[in-house]
Amino acid sequence: MIKVLHKAIELRETENHKESNQLLIELVKDYPKNASINYQCAWSFDLLGEEAKAVPFYEKAIELGLEENELQEAILGLGSTYRTLGEYEKSKLTLQKGLEAFPHNKAIQTFYSMTLYNLKEHSKAMKLLLRCLVETTSDEKIISYKRAIHFYSDKLDETW
Repeated sequence: MIKVLHKAIELRETENHKESNQLLIELVKDYPKNASINYQCAWSFDLLGEEAKAVPFYEKAIELGLEENELQEAILGLGSTYRTLGEYEKSKLTLQKGLEAFPHNKAIQTFYSMTLYNLKEHSKAMKLLLRCLVETTSDEKIISYKRAIHFYSDKLDETW
């Protein structure tokens, strides 16, 4: 199993997504209760642009229990996939759970802000994105305005 899983991941990394997906589908058939294999299979469907097929594998992987790094990625993947499918409320709930479990994960915050945008929660989305920006950038010009950007991040509709 481990050898085949490594081969599937190697195929994904070399952009042989279809072959990787085929191996992972077979692995899921053989090891349906393996959370990591379900997660890898979900990811492989996402890479193929078959998001609807990815959902049950993400859900199963999370339900079965993943180690912390894979769990963060699976939550992000599922939330993002729901968003691309237009299931914005499911996306929001999934990513909120991710933020509760991993409050410092800037990638989850970023994808959550995209979902907020889709839900017409523009102010909340911009606030989150601006704060992610100032907390993660290495751009000297942005850093020089960090305090101002942070201050205005939740005051975008105000005028003085």
